Amino acid sequence: MVTALGVLLLVLVTAGTGYFVAQEFAYLSADRGRLSRLAAEGDPAAARAVELTGRLSFVLSGAQLGITVTALLAGYLAEPFLGGGLRAGLTAIGLPTALAGPAAALLALVLATAMQMVLGELAPKNLGIARPDRLALALSGSTRAYLRVVSPLVRLLDGAANRLLRRLGIEPAEELPVGVTPDDLGGIVTDSAAQGRLAPDLAAALGRGLAFGDRTAGQVMVARVDVHTLPADAPASAVLDALDTGNARFPVLRDGVDDLVGVVGLAEVLAVPAQRRDTVTVAALAAPPLLVPASLPLPRLLESLRAQRRQLACVIDEYGGFAGIVTLEDVVEELVGDIRDEDDTELPQPRRTGSGWVVPARLRPDELAAATGVALPADARYDTLGGCVLAALGRLPRVGDRVRVPTVDGGEVELTVTRVTRRVPAELAMARLTDAGADGAPSAPATGVPATNAAPTADPTAAGAASNAPTAGGVASNDAAARPGNATSGGSARREQVSA
Repeated sequence: MVTALGVLLLVLVTAGTGYFVAQEFAYLSADRGRLSRLAAEGDPAAARAVELTGRLSFVLSGAQLGITVTALLAGYLAEPFLGGGLRAGLTAIGLPTALAGPAAALLALVLATAMQMVLGELAPKNLGIARPDRLALALSGSTRAYLRVVSPLVRLLDGAANRLLRRLGIEPAEELPVGVTPDDLGGIVTDSAAQGRLAPDLAAALGRGLAFGDRTAGQVMVARVDVHTLPADAPASAVLDALDTGNARFPVLRDGVDDLVGVVGLAEVLAVPAQRRDTVTVAALAAPPLLVPASLPLPRLLESLRAQRRQLACVIDEYGGFAGIVTLEDVVEELVGDIRDEDDTELPQPRRTGSGWVVPARLRPDELAAATGVALPADARYDTLGGCVLAALGRLPRVGDRVRVPTVDGGEVELTVTRVTRRVPAELAMARLTDAGADGAPSAPATGVPATNAAPTADPTAAGAASNAPTAGGVASNDAAARPGNATSGGSARREQVSA
């Protein structure tokens, strides 16, 4: 009888441990947003649960107190109640009394531990993870009542623990952070996509949205050397002549590349009678430009474009110079991906060459990762792969120059300059390197690099100078390699530069 009552008491104590474990995991895992919505609808249990999640550290301390006390009680009860019955049973089957005692104590410990782990820890933990909201609602009343009883003791123990941490130079945190950072969200999106819980296109869209706030106007603009501009004294008809560039809006410059007059578009020219288009200058038609600093974050740039009903902004660098243009489509494409129509110029795209890649030098590292899966670390010294090569070389490049760049995953890639335009890299061959040998010798030459591009040219700037001469208007032609999949530095960006 005594043994039966003891076992029943042991089971009840173990169930108490399970209650506190379930309480702990339920309030840790509960969806606070859903509980708040239920509370707003008048659910009293949800209101109690929201109150408890608002002081989560205190709730967890109370749960830990309950777990500790019940676990100690279970250990205290196991030997006298389970051990006594087991000792009698072992003696009855002929085990010597000298051995029956220790064997019974050991068996009692094993059985009590198994019961405590399965019924008191693992099952309630898994229940709390699987059904956190439902459990948080169900336990809200009893949890609040329990905390009212033990709150003085919990506060005393919490205070002692906090004083100990402060003596060790650690400032204790009373509450867990409720929200998550953009990096946390990015990790969730990446992991969910890898597990197949998010479609790849949806994961890509979410990733672009999370990265949007980190982008600046300078990172997504069309560089000045790629912008088709018009001199201030050009006739209005020059806009019509420039339409074959695929653009319909053009920055107007007066005396130099940094003297912006405004922006003229096809709509302004069409408003001028045909017979006057050779006498009216574009300066007379140009609207004042929307000027933005290169460091302006894209969310604020988008707000400015919408507020002023502009399609195009002129980007100014830190020295006050005209750095380039950024369009509404450029900004939107950072959110939704590439937007193309029948008027867009086809841009160079990364392409496979054996085991390597040939990539435009204007790609940003994040665009390279999206296109090829090769993730290079970000660096404040540059925005593009071409800038990465320039930073590594420390001089203007020659065709055939090679640099090695570490990757985020601990590997290494080799970038080889295969084309130079206007004295900067226009196209690169990229290949992963094999590991260095045990003797520290360099790895074998990168694969995927065309052999015909291995030797440097006699003139470091000749490769780009001949084919990229300025136009009559003092503007570089638009055949430079541009960033693929992004309107910020290529055909679609230049189209939006001037789209009606």
